Amino acid sequence: QLQLVESGGGLVQPGGSLRLSCAASEFTLDSYAIGWFRQAPGKEREGVSCISSSDRGTYYFDSVKGRFTISRDNAKNTVYLQMNSLKPEDTAVYYCAAVWDYYCSAYVRERDFDSWGQGTQVTVSS
Repeated sequence: QLQLVESGGGLVQPGGSLRLSCAASEFTLDSYAIGWFRQAPGKEREGVSCISSSDRGTYYFDSVKGRFTISRDNAKNTVYLQMNSLKPEDTAVYYCAAVWDYYCSAYVRERDFDSWGQGTQVTVSS
Protein backbone atom coordinates (compact mmCIF):
# COMPACT_ATOMS: atom_id res chain seq x y z
CA GLN A 1 0.00 0.00 0.00
CA LEU A 2 0.98 3.59 -0.58
CA GLN A 3 1.82 5.81 2.38
CA LEU A 4 -0.24 8.98 2.74
CA VAL A 5 0.09 11.53 5.54
CA GLU A 6 -2.56 14.14 6.29
CA SER A 7 -1.88 17.36 8.18
CA GLY A 8 -3.42 20.76 8.77
CA GLY A 9 -6.35 19.89 10.97
CA GLY A 10 -7.24 21.80 14.09
CA LEU A 11 -9.81 23.90 15.91
CA VAL A 12 -11.41 26.79 14.03
CA GLN A 13 -14.39 29.05 14.63
CA PRO A 14 -17.47 28.90 12.41
CA GLY A 15 -16.84 30.87 9.23
CA GLY A 16 -13.12 30.27 9.44
CA SER A 17 -10.74 28.43 7.12
CA LEU A 18 -8.29 25.58 7.21
CA ARG A 19 -6.08 23.95 4.61
CA LEU A 20 -5.49 20.23 4.81
CA SER A 21 -2.54 18.55 3.14
CA CYS A 22 -2.12 15.01 1.91
CA ALA A 23 1.50 14.18 1.26
CA ALA A 24 2.85 11.08 -0.41
CA SER A 25 6.19 9.38 -0.29
CA GLU A 26 7.64 6.62 -2.45
CA PHE A 27 5.34 7.30 -5.40
CA THR A 28 4.35 10.14 -7.72
CA LEU A 29 0.92 11.49 -6.90
CA ASP A 30 -0.08 12.80 -10.34
CA SER A 31 -0.83 9.28 -11.59
CA TYR A 32 -3.25 8.76 -8.73
CA ALA A 33 -6.62 10.21 -7.95
CA ILE A 34 -6.84 11.51 -4.40
CA GLY A 35 -10.08 11.60 -2.50
CA TRP A 36 -10.91 13.37 0.72
CA PHE A 37 -13.40 11.70 3.03
CA ARG A 38 -14.58 12.52 6.53
CA GLN A 39 -16.17 10.77 9.46
CA ALA A 40 -18.04 12.55 12.23
CA PRO A 41 -18.67 10.88 15.61
CA GLY A 42 -21.46 8.35 15.36
CA LYS A 43 -21.77 8.72 11.59
CA GLU A 44 -20.60 6.80 8.55
CA ARG A 45 -17.63 8.04 6.56
CA GLU A 46 -18.69 10.26 3.67
CA GLY A 47 -17.09 11.74 0.58
CA VAL A 48 -15.89 15.32 0.51
CA SER A 49 -13.97 15.86 -2.70
CA CYS A 50 -11.82 14.10 -5.27
CA ILE A 51 -9.14 15.13 -7.76
CA SER A 52 -8.62 12.89 -10.76
CA SER A 53 -5.32 11.47 -11.90
CA SER A 54 -3.47 13.19 -14.76
CA ASP A 55 -5.30 16.52 -14.34
CA ARG A 56 -8.65 15.21 -15.51
CA GLY A 57 -10.71 17.32 -13.15
CA THR A 58 -12.25 17.45 -9.74
CA TYR A 59 -15.48 16.51 -8.01
CA TYR A 60 -17.17 17.92 -4.92
CA PHE A 61 -19.94 16.43 -2.85
CA ASP A 62 -22.95 18.69 -2.37
CA SER A 63 -22.24 19.43 1.29
CA VAL A 64 -19.01 21.28 0.46
CA LYS A 65 -19.61 22.74 -3.02
CA GLY A 66 -18.67 26.39 -3.21
CA ARG A 67 -16.77 26.26 0.10
CA PHE A 68 -13.98 23.71 -0.38
CA THR A 69 -11.33 23.56 -3.09
CA ILE A 70 -9.13 20.59 -3.88
CA SER A 71 -5.82 21.03 -5.69
CA ARG A 72 -2.51 19.32 -6.20
CA ASP A 73 1.10 20.47 -6.29
CA ASN A 74 3.02 17.87 -8.23
CA ALA A 75 6.38 19.44 -7.37
CA LYS A 76 5.63 18.88 -3.69
CA ASN A 77 3.80 15.60 -4.28
CA THR A 78 0.95 16.95 -2.19
CA VAL A 79 -2.80 17.38 -2.54
CA TYR A 80 -4.55 20.16 -0.66
CA LEU A 81 -8.08 20.71 0.57
CA GLN A 82 -8.79 24.37 1.16
CA MET A 83 -11.80 24.66 3.43
CA ASN A 84 -13.54 28.02 3.73
CA SER A 85 -16.75 29.16 5.45
CA LEU A 86 -16.49 26.24 7.84
CA LYS A 87 -19.58 25.13 9.73
CA PRO A 88 -19.94 23.09 12.92
CA GLU A 89 -21.29 20.23 10.81
CA ASP A 90 -17.90 20.05 9.07
CA THR A 91 -16.42 18.72 12.31
CA ALA A 92 -14.96 15.28 11.59
CA VAL A 93 -11.81 13.28 11.10
CA TYR A 94 -10.68 13.92 7.53
CA TYR A 95 -8.93 11.21 5.54
CA CYS A 96 -7.18 11.28 2.20
CA ALA A 97 -7.08 8.20 0.02
CA ALA A 98 -5.46 7.22 -3.27
CA VAL A 99 -6.31 5.10 -6.29
CA TRP A 100 -4.32 4.62 -9.51
CA ASP A 101 -5.52 6.10 -12.81
CA TYR A 102 -9.01 7.13 -11.78
CA TYR A 103 -11.50 9.71 -12.95
CA CYS A 104 -13.46 11.48 -10.21
CA SER A 105 -17.16 11.92 -10.92
CA ALA A 106 -20.52 11.64 -9.25
CA TYR A 107 -19.86 7.88 -9.16
CA VAL A 108 -16.83 8.14 -6.87
CA ARG A 109 -17.02 5.65 -4.02
CA GLU A 110 -14.98 5.09 -0.90
CA ARG A 111 -14.46 1.45 -1.83
CA ASP A 112 -12.67 2.49 -5.03
CA PHE A 113 -9.68 3.76 -3.01
CA ASP A 114 -7.06 1.32 -1.81
CA SER A 115 -4.57 3.42 0.19
CA TRP A 116 -5.56 5.58 3.13
CA GLY A 117 -3.95 8.07 5.46
CA GLN A 118 -4.34 8.05 9.22
CA GLY A 119 -6.70 11.02 9.35
CA THR A 120 -6.59 14.53 10.81
CA GLN A 121 -9.15 16.03 13.17
CA VAL A 122 -11.06 19.15 12.16
CA THR A 123 -13.21 20.79 14.81
CA VAL A 124 -15.42 23.78 14.02
CA SER A 125 -16.67 25.38 17.19
CA SER A 126 -17.00 28.74 18.88
